[in-house]
Amino acid sequence: MGLKIHIIGGAGSGKSYISERLAQQLNIPHYDLDDIFWDNTSYSYGVKADEDLRNQRFQEIVDCDSWIIEGVYLGWIKSSIERADKVFILQPNMKLQHKRVIFRFIRRKLGLEQVKMKETFKGLRELLKWNKGYNEKKLPSFIASLDQYKNKVIVTTDSEDIFKYI
Repeated sequence: MGLKIHIIGGAGSGKSYISERLAQQLNIPHYDLDDIFWDNTSYSYGVKADEDLRNQRFQEIVDCDSWIIEGVYLGWIKSSIERADKVFILQPNMKLQHKRVIFRFIRRKLGLEQVKMKETFKGLRELLKWNKGYNEKKLPSFIASLDQYKNKVIVTTDSEDIFKYI
């Protein structure tokens, strides 16, 4: 039986960083929900993938023996929460998250980091605003809804803490 881990957190929380490290260390495939949710073939920013295709791809991943899934999409991840051995919710302070988002934006604009979609200053402003709302309203409500999974949900402010639980 494999290991199934779902990592949730806002933009700049450290999801991708820790997911990639865990995937390498544990030799488990890593999936970023952004790659499923958004249409990365579109030339426009913010175009969602076809819902049926997205749901099919997500279910194929969840049906695998081992995985590390990372993403913020709270509305359609129920099956991964149910099947996960551990669900980590990253909640570093907002200032740190926004600093990371801004530095990532700069690295991408300088060509130092791979870009999945075209990024703009307007998009950066929208992401920072969205992230604040996500962390202050959506995420706390989502955490409260996970009471039935409390034996496998771990909330932390530091992504490095995850290694203590694996």
